[in-house]
Amino acid sequence: MAELATIARPYAEALFKSGANGDARALADQLDALGHVARSPALRQFADNPNIEGAQVVDVMTSALQGTVLSPLVANLLRAMLDNGRLAALPEVAHQYRALVNERLGVSDAIVYSAFPIEPSQMDAVLASLEGRFNRKLNATVHVDPELIGGIRVVVGDEVLDTSVKARLEQMKVALTA
Repeated sequence: MAELATIARPYAEALFKSGANGDARALADQLDALGHVARSPALRQFADNPNIEGAQVVDVMTSALQGTVLSPLVANLLRAMLDNGRLAALPEVAHQYRALVNERLGVSDAIVYSAFPIEPSQMDAVLASLEGRFNRKLNATVHVDPELIGGIRVVVGDEVLDTSVKARLEQMKVALTA
């Protein structure tokens, strides 16, 4: 949604500028967690109730994080967004903030889809190979997708590397039916 991206950008940039000296990854993790909580329709309905104060919404959201103590910067951002009725944009703020942090660190997020779980020792080798292939440092998240049959599928931004058996079978099917 272009509208949410437009609303979220100033919040993400303000947090990025104000948190430049701290641990940007920790702030990004907190924002991701809050963004996940903010996706709940029940929470949004609760927050939109005019009889509910912003502090109550903050309390509900932080209790949903199960003991995570929010950074003062993230807590202030959350309060500002609630005061301005922008809770729906919080997941997009988290996404844009993570992109700013990754850009500063020279890192990209990668999603690795694998037919089977990848052992940590194997993941180090896979990650080293992928970093060479994509010419940048990667933060990899692994998702198991049995439909791949074998191999992996890697998504880094808008780039996709698909070495799965499923993709190869699709290529063979196209070649045989052409």
